[in-house]
Amino acid sequence: MAVQTVATSSDSTVDLGPAAALSCRECGHRVPLGPVFACEECFGPLEIAYDFSGYDTEELRRRIEAGPANIWRYAPLLPVPADVAGKPNLNPGWTKLVKADNLARELGVTGGLYVKDDSGNPTHSFKDRVVAQALEAARAFGFTTLSCSSTGNLAGAVGAAAARAGFRSCVFIPHDLEQGKVVMAAVYGGELVGIEGNYDDVNRFCSELIGDPAGEGWGFVNVNLRPYYAEGSKTLAYEICEQLGWRLPDQIVIPIASGSQLTKIDKGLQELIRLGLVEDRPYKIFGAQAEGCSPVSTAFKAGHDVVRPQKPDTIAKSLAIGNPADGPYVLDVARRTGGAVEDVTDAQIVDAIRLLARTEGIFAETAGGVTVGVTRKLLEEGVLDPAKTTVVLNTGDGLKTLDAVAGTGLTATIRPTLDSFREAGLA
Repeated sequence: MAVQTVATSSDSTVDLGPAAALSCRECGHRVPLGPVFACEECFGPLEIAYDFSGYDTEELRRRIEAGPANIWRYAPLLPVPADVAGKPNLNPGWTKLVKADNLARELGVTGGLYVKDDSGNPTHSFKDRVVAQALEAARAFGFTTLSCSSTGNLAGAVGAAAARAGFRSCVFIPHDLEQGKVVMAAVYGGELVGIEGNYDDVNRFCSELIGDPAGEGWGFVNVNLRPYYAEGSKTLAYEICEQLGWRLPDQIVIPIASGSQLTKIDKGLQELIRLGLVEDRPYKIFGAQAEGCSPVSTAFKAGHDVVRPQKPDTIAKSLAIGNPADGPYVLDVARRTGGAVEDVTDAQIVDAIRLLARTEGIFAETAGGVTVGVTRKLLEEGVLDPAKTTVVLNTGDGLKTLDAVAGTGLTATIRPTLDSFREAGLA
């Protein structure tokens, strides 16, 4: 079966595979591929437009299945050159899709529950996927410094990817991040700069630096390289469907920080449908936030189209973006697919982290606690269907957010004798 799509020409000589142009999400205006992220006509966000014309579905499937066990198996669907797998990169992806039967029994799910566990990536978070994409764009556009604004995981992913590829790195974070994430970002030898303020303050500073001569030659993965960076999240959709036997999940629960991951997973699912790689049938996408930073959830519940910024106050710092750039698009996806956006308290997050660890042996960071907690809440409220195939995302390793479960510790302290062992009730 040959799949045809509308081709869009570009004057760019940059080789980024099937990427044809940048297209505005709001007005549809197209520009050549380049390190830009906002439409010159309406200031809307730009994203990658592709030319997938001429792809044969079965040949494409065979090509993917024969590819490397990382995101580059999907190179024909990404803005990267054909020889990307041979370049120095961290090669993230192809992480486990865990069939979570024990958790399913606890939650009353009968239709199949899976955890997409992205803690197995090189720096133990899904951010390795998006940084890998941004790195290839940085190469193509001749940047020499890799940078970002980050709530923690992205800082580590940029530092590691830059070290591997021979780039200089300089990343910016809120000054009060969890110490584990600070150490992990700093260990790769790049420059790590704390900004007094929250993530939104950090992001504003980086936007100013891009327009200053001091930022010349800098590729900010989530600002001027954002259209390319964001495409890395599509690989989660590709992997989930391939690991389910080229089948769409019925329901998927995704954490919301900027909202880009959720919208790009939806884009990835739509591409698989359009290319004939999966059967076209309904699926629902659910967004998950912490109550202490829930601007999208608040807007969804109120029936609003505008997402009002909030000041973050939650242990889920990797999701603590009070003014999420993709918030309105998350609302669109949730409503279009029949899903929802929900939030949970910090106490519910901690309880969910422990639940996932106890049932499936997966130690999630706080963002994973948010998705599991929201999944449980939506099941209890009858919003999620327990008889449907459900995928829950864990986007990072719990070793990065140990403070969240600091009360966890020894069951008992005993003398090195059998009598002491029995006295403690452990026999």
